[in-house]
Order: sequence, then structure tokens, then C-alpha cells
Amino acid sequence: MDESVYFSVNNNNASIQILTGSNYKKLKRDVDFSFRIMDLDLCMHEDQPTTPTDVSTTAQRTLHAQWKKSNRLSLIAMKRSIPEHLLSGLHETTNAKEVLTNVGKLYDTCENVETGSLMDEVQTIKYDETKGVRDFILEIVNVQSKLKDRKIPLSDSYIIHHALNALPTSFSLIKTTYNTYNQTWSINDLILKCVAEENKLKKEKNELAHYVSHLKPDK
Repeated sequence: MDESVYFSVNNNNASIQILTGSNYKKLKRDVDFSFRIMDLDLCMHEDQPTTPTDVSTTAQRTLHAQWKKSNRLSLIAMKRSIPEHLLSGLHETTNAKEVLTNVGKLYDTCENVETGSLMDEVQTIKYDETKGVRDFILEIVNVQSKLKDRKIPLSDSYIIHHALNALPTSFSLIKTTYNTYNQTWSINDLILKCVAEENKLKKEKNELAHYVSHLKPDK
């Protein structure tokens, strides 16, 4: 279940998802939306006004008070949505806008680590006969989608080549068909053809096992 911090102001419900280290973009959108509908976003797009003096105008005093309130409540809201172990790694500041910026820098670090892990995962996904070729290909496509979200697109052509190369030698016929005739396949084409080949291989294997089990030794 998603953990979120919920707010209700003037009958408007808003939520900020708990930061996990990989959902910063979602959290940033939540913060922007939630603070806007609660009229708390002043501190997020305005620099901190100077502290009022004896010569400050009423408008300047009002702006300063509004900014302080916006900043104080925004800090409370954001800190409730950021786990303690992540907060401890942030540069200490009492400025809500700076907190969000620092979280973004932390996210960039986590993002780079996760991107590297995803690139490694593409290369290490193996075909498992018990799961089947469909799940094998969809696992690769799932990682492809995650990398695309991180602005690292892997073309369908690359995915098809990689998936075929990673399949065992029992799929040699379909590999040869793809490479020899220089055909253009979609991911769906690849799945349909590989599933059909897998079913054919299973049928041949079962028929061979049945034949062997009925052989009788020569007298």
C-alpha cells in the first residue's frame, strides 16, 4: 500500500507520497499540487523577503508574514513525507525550497545508481524454461520501460536482438530465421514467434520422452 501524507484544507484533499529515493518526481508533483491548492506555495516561488524594519510598509510586513507561514507549514509537510534516514543526509536548512532542491540532488545520486543497476539487469536476465519465453521477454521490456522513464531509451530492435541472443541454442531456428531474412519484428511479433517455437519444442520433447519410455530392450 502506498504511504502518503494527507492534508485537508477548505474541503480540498491533497496527498504527498512518502519519499522512497526513487519517486522524487512524483513527490515533487505532489508538493507542487498540494501546496498550490492549500495556498502554501509562496515560499516555493518567492525568495525570502527581508526582515521588516521600522520603515517597512504594511505590504512588506504582510508579505514577510505570509512567506514565513508558507515556509513553516511547507517544511512541516515535506519533512513528514521524507523518512528520517534521508533527512539526516540533507544539508541543514530552514528554507522549504532549499530542502526540496537538496532532496532533488539526493534523488539524482539514487537515480544514477538505479540506472546502472537497470543496465546491468538487462544484460543478466536469463531465460528460465519453468517461467517461459513470454515472461523472459516481458522482463526485458519492463526494464526497457524503466530506463525510458529515465531518458535512456533502448530501441525495440536492440531488445529483440538481445532477447534472441540470450535464448538457448534450442531456439536456433527462430534466431536463424530472424537473421537470415532480415525481417523487421515488433516486440509482439517476437513474443508470438518465440512462444510458438517454445510450444513446438515442448511438444517434440514430450513426444521423444513418450517414445523412449515405450522402447523395449532386444531379447
